[in-house]
Amino acid sequence: MSRADKHGRHHVHVELTPAQYQRLVAQARQCGLSRRAYLVRLIEGVPVRARPSQEIKELRTEIHHIGNNINQIARSVNAGIAKAEDARRGLFLLDQVYELMYRIAKNRTA
Repeated sequence: MSRADKHGRHHVHVELTPAQYQRLVAQARQCGLSRRAYLVRLIEGVPVRARPSQEIKELRTEIHHIGNNINQIARSVNAGIAKAEDARRGLFLLDQVYELMYRIAKNRTA
């Protein structure tokens, strides 16, 4: 039976094989967590997910820019400057980007 330290925390010593340790380090790093934080989340049943890749971050930024462009097109259509077809085309393209992002995210979790 372990005793708590002055902060009420218990310290646990766990022996791992080199392969197990490397796996722990790699998985924690993928999630952007320390080894301790990673293990605590696993113990508490909190989902641990890998950080988004640089590709996903760039796609999110691009989608944000596209969304801004679509808002500008919508304002232009409402002001009578642009045609409704321009807005439809922008929404179609945004839908394609969302589909691509969904497929990439789905492949990462598979």
